[in-house]
Amino acid sequence: QVHLVESGGGLVQAGGSVRLSCVASGGIFKINTMGWYRQTPGKQRELVATISSGVTTNYADSVKGRFTISGDNAKNTVYLQMNSLKPEDTAVYYCNADLITVRGRNTYWGQGTQVTVSS
Repeated sequence: QVHLVESGGGLVQAGGSVRLSCVASGGIFKINTMGWYRQTPGKQRELVATISSGVTTNYADSVKGRFTISGDNAKNTVYLQMNSLKPEDTAVYYCNADLITVRGRNTYWGQGTQVTVSS
């Protein structure tokens, strides 16, 4: 069974930095894409950043130039370095992974980690 475990969330002041990590485990043959999404109460979950094949990155316009996604496929891990944080970045951040396992290709979600940016 696949598990995605996030870490690194917390409380930070505006202008500060936080680094999120997500480790995938559980019979993984191949990682196609890993990424981060975020959600605030009453709003839909939105894309933050993704990385495909450990190389190709994609960012939401709202985080370009401030956030950096990176991956280590050997460790089944994806990171999100968040700099110059703003109060509007406050959200629960979810790790997402498009993986191939013995069960085939599926998408998985982590449990989420809270990031709170104070003004």
